[in-house]
Amino acid sequence: MKRNGATIVTLLALMFTACGGSSRPAPIGINGSWLADLQDQDGNHVLVFNADLAQGSGSSLTISNFSFSNPSPCFVSTTTQSATFAASGSSGPYQTGLFNMTVSSTSGENVAMLTGTRLGNGQISGNWTLSGSAGCNSNGSVLMSLPQ
Repeated sequence: MKRNGATIVTLLALMFTACGGSSRPAPIGINGSWLADLQDQDGNHVLVFNADLAQGSGSSLTISNFSFSNPSPCFVSTTTQSATFAASGSSGPYQTGLFNMTVSSTSGENVAMLTGTRLGNGQISGNWTLSGSAGCNSNGSVLMSLPQ
């Protein structure tokens, strides 16, 4: 009986050591100043913008300091933006999950919708679609990164 009790105590000690002995830092979240490059099917840079993203409650993101790096006739005035990030895990040091963002002209006539996934390298990769007025209908791939 003594021997079984000592064995159990030893096993419990090993389990607690294994569970709490190595602490990993929390994965890096979505917060930061992002650069987005939206390219069409031919690799042309259609829209390039910067935006500060901050995780809000749940999957909603707060967007600030949004600005286009290249002029666009589809978004000549101010825009409204909304975005979500549904963290579903981590890979490497980063949180990973689904990302969605909408950029609309103030009139609502032109709308760019981005859908992608945050990858283990920290980037967001996916697709985008622009719809609206004449000349503002396109689609392609998007790559978002946190410039170092």
